Amino acid sequence: MVLMHPPAALAGLVCLAVAAGYVLVAVAAVLAWELRRSPAGTAALPPVTVLKPLCGAEPGLYAHLRSYCEQEFPEYQIVFGVRDPADPALAVVERLVREFPSLPIAIVVNPRLHGSNYKISNLINMGAQARHAVLVIADSDTYVGPDYLRQVTAPLLDRRVGLVTCLYRDVPTPRLWSRLGAMYINEWYMPSVLVAWLFGHDAYVSGQTQCLRVQTLQAIGGFSAMANHLADDYRMGELVRALGLRIVLSHYLPRACHEEPSYDSLRRHELRWMRTIHVLQPLPFKLMCLSFSLPLAALGLALTLGDPTLARLAWELSASALLARLVLHLRGRWNGERSPFSDLWLVPWRDLLILWVWSRSFQSSRVSWRGTEFEVGSDGVMRRPP
Repeated sequence: MVLMHPPAALAGLVCLAVAAGYVLVAVAAVLAWELRRSPAGTAALPPVTVLKPLCGAEPGLYAHLRSYCEQEFPEYQIVFGVRDPADPALAVVERLVREFPSLPIAIVVNPRLHGSNYKISNLINMGAQARHAVLVIADSDTYVGPDYLRQVTAPLLDRRVGLVTCLYRDVPTPRLWSRLGAMYINEWYMPSVLVAWLFGHDAYVSGQTQCLRVQTLQAIGGFSAMANHLADDYRMGELVRALGLRIVLSHYLPRACHEEPSYDSLRRHELRWMRTIHVLQPLPFKLMCLSFSLPLAALGLALTLGDPTLARLAWELSASALLARLVLHLRGRWNGERSPFSDLWLVPWRDLLILWVWSRSFQSSRVSWRGTEFEVGSDGVMRRPP
């Protein structure tokens, strides 16, 4: 006799299988990445200019910038840039200039805008001060160890490599919203990047680290080619690949400070990130809900429990999804900075919040960036709304 199951129960079983399958693949991708991490070689490396665009005195800014001044690297220069002469970040930079008198440090203060992307405008203004043929562009909220420059520049010794970038790990401030924001990066976004990497996809480029030759930057049209793009890092990757050059994901893992002072701040940031993905990759974005493991598993369980013959399998798939999700949460939290179990209660709320942000992202293409509203077109270009 053929046992017939209600369509809702079968749909629930599919949801459970997808939820458990995706999160298990994500765990496998994270483990595969960590197992293949290796130190850089010992070959002679070319001199480097580090470009650090700044805006405001972020939490921990002094320690973050100081870590770039303590690199064990033969020859490098740092260029700091701000748009506002009253920017409080300047006081931090001036302190570092006094502290490291032998390190070549240039400071650029220039309010000139070259497009709607303020960070890229800052980099265009800073570019004239760069002395060396290799550039490392790094965000201001990252902390790195003394081997960072050696690690991220080493892949450029291969002339087929056009750009080197990094994953990163968010370290939140104690606020609740900061912790939720860091969970978005550490437990959903970075594992998603590694799932794509596991299957050979190399479109990921992060503004936390972009390392390339000046020659390559000039060949793609300079920073001006990204002056109006919201996802300037993604656009740089597109242009570098169009030259026939490879993008390498470095094994180095910088730490980034994550500060969200309020729920509204968290909501605006995550809506901007989600809407950026939506305009750049509309079809994959629609399928992104398949990676929200706990809400998808909860839906599948609710649909399946009405069929007693599927209940055991449903609970087994649910347990697999939950356990794998907890592995993603707990990995990397054994670093002594926080109790590994302190935020377990936030895991279901984090997954529900990401589902809500994703659903809201379909309603508008407008984003808020540093207090300014922009409409983002299907080409990723930011425009002031009428």
